[in-house]
Amino acid sequence: MTSKTENGKSAVLGLQHLLAMYAGAVAVPLLIGAGLGFNETQMTYLISIDIFMCGIATLLQLTVNKFFGIGLPVVLGCAIQAVAPLILIGQTHGVGTVYGSIIAAGVFIVLISGFFSKVEKLFPSIVTGTVITTIGLTLVPVAVTKMGGGDATSKSFGDPKNLLLALVTVILILAIQVFGRGFIRSIAVLVGLVGGTILAALLGKVDLSAIGHAPMFHVPQPFYFGTPKFEPFSILLMIIISIVSMVESTGVYFALGDVVGKEIKEDDLKRGYRAEGLAVILGGLFNTFPYTGFSQNVGLVQLSGIKTRRPIYFSAFFLIILGLLPKIGALAQVIPESVLGGGMLVMFGMVAVQGMKMLSKVDFDDERNLLIIAISIGLGLGFNSVPTLFAKLPETVQMFASNGIVMSSLSAIILNLIFHGYNRKTK
Repeated sequence: MTSKTENGKSAVLGLQHLLAMYAGAVAVPLLIGAGLGFNETQMTYLISIDIFMCGIATLLQLTVNKFFGIGLPVVLGCAIQAVAPLILIGQTHGVGTVYGSIIAAGVFIVLISGFFSKVEKLFPSIVTGTVITTIGLTLVPVAVTKMGGGDATSKSFGDPKNLLLALVTVILILAIQVFGRGFIRSIAVLVGLVGGTILAALLGKVDLSAIGHAPMFHVPQPFYFGTPKFEPFSILLMIIISIVSMVESTGVYFALGDVVGKEIKEDDLKRGYRAEGLAVILGGLFNTFPYTGFSQNVGLVQLSGIKTRRPIYFSAFFLIILGLLPKIGALAQVIPESVLGGGMLVMFGMVAVQGMKMLSKVDFDDERNLLIIAISIGLGLGFNSVPTLFAKLPETVQMFASNGIVMSSLSAIILNLIFHGYNRKTK
């Protein structure tokens, strides 16, 4: 009886973790699929396989053996910072190149996992904070476009109903954050999206046809969107994003280790990085996206007080089951663009704030640090907003130089090395 009770509690806690990460996990395929112009059938597959692979990726991290798995109560989901780069790669070189770059980045993560503790010195708070801030600020215009209806050239763009839905979504999220407690507060974005969609249904702006067209069950298919293609600059771009994700995951690992009372050693980190690398490779093979430890679930571990992985195993199995049921994935498609935009505005803004939080560790009395941040964010936002600046350069160079995230990353790394050297670890 006790075992059944414990399993029941663990299942409920696992469902809570699933709900906390669900909105963030689904947002990535929704954004990228929309950015690449996927049709209804492709979007249904993309969302479903993404949910399925989140479960597989989480199981890889929960499992502990000599090669991979950190063994902490961590949930893996799609890295939000990969959205803009993957849309750019797909629009420039095609969907095959998107998945080729993801597979290559996963292999890279596995290969460098053993000595990333040394490479990590290249990514102190000033570098990671600057890059994450740039990523968040780069994505905000995408959210604002969605708020207006998704297509800025459409006659209905900026329709008062669209603006109302976006505003209500944001207000709901804020209200839950201010007045909600515990679990409810942790799913504020999900509540906002559901509430905004209900209002949209009352206004006649919800299309349920995607659910009716979706099959009841499907089997994940490798290379669903075609054969992967490997393009050097696209691979380099995804490697940079993957390294940033590894740095973020390191913070998640240490935070969880502190919560559960486990000392995180170098071997633990190696296995954790390898598990992420394997998850990224599988993401590329099955046509989803890069995976990383979800920081929002750390707070749930703290709130629930769990010390074991059992609830997270339930989360992983729930994700796998949901991923096999396309009608569940199709539910996400009924969310109107303007509602999605309201949620994204909050999420992308939070990404930028997370970067600013990292930068709070930086010594701002040192003017060199101000220069590193100012120049790197300036290059990132400026080059990203005016890509025609490099129109007379070769196409491959254009793609590389006009990507604000890459330029911001390189600028922050190089300037930090010039001003502070390789051994400056935390500032």
